[in-house]
Amino acid sequence: MTQILLIAIVVMIFVVIFQIAKASEYVSVLKGEEKARKQTNKINAFLLISFLILGLVGVWWCNDMYYSKTLFPQGAASEMGQKIDLMLYITIGVTGVVFVITQILLFWFAFKYQENDDNKVYYFPHNTKLELLWTTVPAIFLTVLVVFGLKYWFKITSDAPKDAVVVEVTGHQFGWEFRYPGPDNILGKKNFKLTKGANSLGVDFNDPASLDDIHVGATMHIPVNKPIKFVINAQDVIHDVGLSHFRMKMDAVPGIPTTLWFTPIYTTEEMKIRSGNPNFVYELSCDQMCGKGHFSMRGVIIVESEADYKKWLASQEPEYYTVFPDKKPKTGAPATTDSTAKQTPLAAITAGK
Repeated sequence: MTQILLIAIVVMIFVVIFQIAKASEYVSVLKGEEKARKQTNKINAFLLISFLILGLVGVWWCNDMYYSKTLFPQGAASEMGQKIDLMLYITIGVTGVVFVITQILLFWFAFKYQENDDNKVYYFPHNTKLELLWTTVPAIFLTVLVVFGLKYWFKITSDAPKDAVVVEVTGHQFGWEFRYPGPDNILGKKNFKLTKGANSLGVDFNDPASLDDIHVGATMHIPVNKPIKFVINAQDVIHDVGLSHFRMKMDAVPGIPTTLWFTPIYTTEEMKIRSGNPNFVYELSCDQMCGKGHFSMRGVIIVESEADYKKWLASQEPEYYTVFPDKKPKTGAPATTDSTAKQTPLAAITAGK
């Protein structure tokens, strides 16, 4: 009953407003104010044309002034990103042309067909051919654009090449953590119940594959010209891995790992030259509002040569030693025998465990 009463009140308010508007119009006519109204209408028509011209000039001026400050002049820093840029240019081109034409017609028609006593109304109630034209043509263009988008989406979320470098990306309020598989190239299992203390990712060290995994903070290293696969997780709320320079993004959802892969084509040093910014860094941002500290949720990606990447990777120690420092081999320990010297890092850690 309350809902019906509210609906009735809203309807009555609209009726009252409509009646007041009509009464105001009739009063103006009776008072001989119709001439003033027509004059105002003519002024509005000229103002609309002026707004159209100034608006188009403003758009061009803003584009000329700010385009160089966008990411487009630098170009996409990944192979798939270049294709996404092309798709975006095509989309902007198609929709931009339609937008400019329709807006020019909108303002011009408001000026050309302003109220005039000499104009005779022409009723154009229906035209099947015209309706088919303005329905079919946009539908075809939009379908093509959607197909291109789906094609690239399926590409970046498909299985990565077998030689891809795997990096696990974990988001939490308000930061990123990264984990690399060790020599076995397999990420160990995780269990949220184990997330405590030094084991901030909840890695299950009962899984042999986790014993050689490498855990790093907010700076990620990846090699150039090699496929990179991200395995993305979140520990609390929904985050979003934003890779603006690579033209990639993917949600980080608690309990539901997501993946994407791409191939970087410029090192960080090369992008410093391309961007003209000696302080350039590849940024990993959170593109999903995730709380009051969302603005500070930022990671850094260093793209380097494969040789430099391998050198950096070799300098890292397994997370197992961070969580269990007592298991770490002592510096200056006695030389190993031939049999232990031939052990792989995974075998050595397992033996220490």
